[in-house]
Amino acid sequence: MRMKKPEVMSPVGDMICLDAAIKAGADAVYFGIEGLNMRAGAKNFSIPQMRRLCKKCDLAGVRKYLTLNTIYYQSEMPKLKRAVFAAKKAGVDAIIAWDYSALKFANEAGIEVYLSTQASVSNAEAIALYHKNFGIKRFVLARECSISDIKKIRSSLVKILGKKVAEEITFEVFAHGAMCVSVSGRCFMSLFQCGKSANRGECLQPCRREYFVSDGRGDNEGFLVGKGYVMSPKDLCVLPFIEKLIEAGVNSLKIEGRNRSADYVFETVGAYRKAVDFYFANRKSPDFGEKFEALKGELQNRLNSVFNRGFSSGFYMGKPIHDWTSFGNHASKRKTILGHVLNYFSKLGVAKISIDNSSVEEGQEVQVEGDATGFVRFLPQNMLCAGVPVKSAKKGDVISVKVPQKLRKNDRLYIFI
Repeated sequence: MRMKKPEVMSPVGDMICLDAAIKAGADAVYFGIEGLNMRAGAKNFSIPQMRRLCKKCDLAGVRKYLTLNTIYYQSEMPKLKRAVFAAKKAGVDAIIAWDYSALKFANEAGIEVYLSTQASVSNAEAIALYHKNFGIKRFVLARECSISDIKKIRSSLVKILGKKVAEEITFEVFAHGAMCVSVSGRCFMSLFQCGKSANRGECLQPCRREYFVSDGRGDNEGFLVGKGYVMSPKDLCVLPFIEKLIEAGVNSLKIEGRNRSADYVFETVGAYRKAVDFYFANRKSPDFGEKFEALKGELQNRLNSVFNRGFSSGFYMGKPIHDWTSFGNHASKRKTILGHVLNYFSKLGVAKISIDNSSVEEGQEVQVEGDATGFVRFLPQNMLCAGVPVKSAKKGDVISVKVPQKLRKNDRLYIFI
């Protein structure tokens, strides 16, 4: 099979994250709508917003996938069916699902299904069965699959389905983001302890806490478990060995994070975009190995700068048996509020900005977020405060500065320290 460039797929929790994903170079985005996906805590989208999202993606040439990847109760069947048919009408390219009711409605609506990782597909026989019965051609492989497993699944599919049909089957794999200690995320801990089901997208993550183990006699004698956070895995990061996944024949590199911020989306998508593009543009050059390793080192710094729990190779290199748990945010940079936009002067391309917190210097990167504006980054130059040129501005100042695109009143500004 000829090696193809895999798509870089971005999480999208709101319209600002969508703008960040597009500007970072995502090939595709995946998103949820209210009450019907595995990220109940994310902002998610309404059906009218889904239409707006699809139009924005179409203009940018970005594919869009709706996640309907939770389990559904009988009372939710009308709502689920409406969502599937609305997705078809809005122009969604595919839905990511695993509940058979979602598969049924998708077939009725004539919209393609990508089988969710919640189905725990980890062998060619299961893939062949889903393909035969539901016509599914794309599978989000179980997170427990190693690179070796992926290669074996690919070769086994040829034997089961034949070369021509096997080449129609595509693999989507998780490349970056949070991992779950439970098999394919199917866990009941949050439900039993907190009354919020992980299988309904409501997980409160009791697994990510430090636990004290005692013998139950009530004398407070006991032990901290391991290094403390034994059920809280580090985040997945395949950047150090991304070429191995590409060569194994994966078709889509999925970044986790629909609960994450726009800067997380921008940095992670941007890093994987550059890595994939560089690999395909330069892999035949004699000094490729050295240059690619240097680039991956630079890109790793981008990934380190935003929210992460430390990084792990997950199961790709085999079963992780040590040093894979972590606590809290390891980001090398901290996002802090700078201020907000007071006005924008379109003829001049200048924004009037209130510095509400911290301070900013000329040439220091500023991030802008707004529901209508989306996601913008720029380096302030030639700042004016009360009509006087300044090199820096502090809390309480009002400055005027040229900006790269239209900003809107009350757009929020941030810096990273």
